[in-house]
Amino acid sequence: MRTEALPTVPAAATSSRVVSIDLLRGLIMIVMALDHVRDYFSPFPWDPTDLSKASAALFLTRWITHYCAPIFVFLAGTSAYLYKRNSGCSMRHLQGFLVTRGLWLVLLEITLISFFWQFGYHGMILQTIWSIGWSMVALAVLLYLPTWAMLAIAFAMIFGHNLLDGIHPKDFGAYALGWAFVHEFYFDQVTPNFFIAVGYPLVPWIGVMAAGYGFGQLLELDRARRDRILIALGVSMIALFLVLRLTNAYGDARLWAPNPRGLLYTILQIGNVTKYPPSLQYLLMTIGPALLLIPLLERWRGHWADRVTIFGRVPFFFYVLHLPLIHLAALIWTESAFGVATLGDFFHNEVVPGYEPSLLRVYLVWAAVIVATFPLCAWYARYKRTHKDNQWLSYL
Repeated sequence: MRTEALPTVPAAATSSRVVSIDLLRGLIMIVMALDHVRDYFSPFPWDPTDLSKASAALFLTRWITHYCAPIFVFLAGTSAYLYKRNSGCSMRHLQGFLVTRGLWLVLLEITLISFFWQFGYHGMILQTIWSIGWSMVALAVLLYLPTWAMLAIAFAMIFGHNLLDGIHPKDFGAYALGWAFVHEFYFDQVTPNFFIAVGYPLVPWIGVMAAGYGFGQLLELDRARRDRILIALGVSMIALFLVLRLTNAYGDARLWAPNPRGLLYTILQIGNVTKYPPSLQYLLMTIGPALLLIPLLERWRGHWADRVTIFGRVPFFFYVLHLPLIHLAALIWTESAFGVATLGDFFHNEVVPGYEPSLLRVYLVWAAVIVATFPLCAWYARYKRTHKDNQWLSYL
């Protein structure tokens, strides 16, 4: 994301801290691909989070990917802070960059990325990139405020948005879609040939990104002090999650209860929280462990760490690359094996004779996708590093 010559930065702002962020982002990008492979190569006739039907393995395959979106949005805010710190740009420049890149991401989500999901254009699918784009625009506005005020708004969104759970798009009549943009998963078959799917409402994602921007300031602290703060924050978030979850006091519309299938499924039920929109409990469950992981990642070096870092340095490039690759591979497989288009065509799964779900197939294809995309990601990471003066590279 650097587009200007880098000034000298304080000793506390060492490159290892940036590497630890890239490692975390690289890990979540790799895990994200697992979910998309599962969508296309092994759709199940039931929701993977339905613990009355799903196996523990299927549930965990889906559950681990819950960590991707909140960490990616949170780190997008952190990256904005690092961009300003490392480039030495003005606040006005940063705000302009956030607005233009955010609107660019929104445009790509409603056009190219929606096309990649469908290999056609039967509707708009508004998901992660949509929410990140608008959150960047919102962050540009929030940066007019003092840091404390921006963080107060962020925490109000994160901790208070579940108070809106009782309000639904249908309550707004003709303006239902507007409320869906704000706070509820929404699907509308607008015409027989066109739908709108709002997978990622903007609240509380805007707050998550703003909190990530504030988190960037922790990177300026000396390592020992910063690690103590990260551990304290991470442990506190996990503890609060457990208290809220086990008491059903607040923070998730999907209440916890013992599962009649036994102890294992009862334990899994604790983590079975709401993603659309991300509940307070969901955010505590995902961001808390991520904060604990950062001090460990700063000590991870070597062959595999270097490769994971590559994906973290070019996350959007990987995102745009892996979607059509997975979809095309699934199309070739299902056409040759069953004579149909992809089984996991997003909202239009098909069940055909001879098809059986297989998590083994999912994991094998997932590994192949990561191996296949790595050389291109490594090339693009090198290209960005050697062409820092090219401002357009900041948009992919």
